[in-house]
Amino acid sequence: MVPTTILPASSSPDTVIETDRLGRSFGGFWAVRGLALQVRRGEIFGLVGPDGAGKTTTMRLLTGILPPSEGSATVAGFPIEGGEEQLKTRISYMSQRFGLYGDLTVEENLRFYGDLYEVPRKERGPLEERLLGFSNLTPFRKRLASNLSGGMKQKLGLACALIHKPEILFLDEPTNGVDPVSRRDFWRILYAMLKEGVTVFVSTAYLDEAERCSRVGLMHRGRLIQCDTPQRLKQGIPGLLVELEADRPREAREALAGRFDSNRVSLFGGKLHLYASGEDEVELARLALREAGIAVLSEKAIPPTLEDVFIHQVTHTPEEAGS
Repeated sequence: MVPTTILPASSSPDTVIETDRLGRSFGGFWAVRGLALQVRRGEIFGLVGPDGAGKTTTMRLLTGILPPSEGSATVAGFPIEGGEEQLKTRISYMSQRFGLYGDLTVEENLRFYGDLYEVPRKERGPLEERLLGFSNLTPFRKRLASNLSGGMKQKLGLACALIHKPEILFLDEPTNGVDPVSRRDFWRILYAMLKEGVTVFVSTAYLDEAERCSRVGLMHRGRLIQCDTPQRLKQGIPGLLVELEADRPREAREALAGRFDSNRVSLFGGKLHLYASGEDEVELARLALREAGIAVLSEKAIPPTLEDVFIHQVTHTPEEAGS
């Protein structure tokens, strides 16, 4: 029997990931539904949402690990159903529990993945040295993977995922539980790979990391509720975002919650964030705090963060949209 050759699907040369109403159900539960997005070549695309939002399921669909229950997608020009073999050499997937081997050294893990991806031996030496240098692991090349810190394990996992020079790198919450310094180093490596033409698709629950992405997709209950650049997402919140510092912040929040919808008043550290439609509502907030005998120590309008955007979008999304 002659093997069937899957040809790349027709798509824009700048689009490397494209989905059309993509969805996956488990029993009667839809983990992902109606997903429609495009990822351009050479960008870092961030998929952001809390646990259970559907980020990991989306990753597994796009990497061909899970078949979709509805819809379709193409990755690197190939369909995720029927094009799995072609995808293997063009993508790399670093899951939350990437398969490092603790009884192998750093360089032995790299060589193992080189064998797994059939990287030509004449290319391996320089490539391994470069990846060890990228990840600052050269001094630890003889150390067992089981003896590495959490951050070093993640960087080794990334190096192993890059050993076959993939076009697209899928990273599922790669810095979860990693210390801040290692997180910074990890993102430095990603930016270096971006300059080499690798497209990065990363999921994260850290909204400060999402700020580093070219574009961000906000996921909630299996739905993509908004997708744009971080700057445009932050500009899309209507009205004013006001930061209030009060002498009794928790009591201040309760006082304001009595005048405004609870989703418009949030406590960030020791300061309150209030979504106001205009100056009239800001004055209403001042009055509510005075009547409660709470002193306002400072007040200023602030630009929203992505966390503010996500909270705003989730609390203003109709309940049926996520069901």
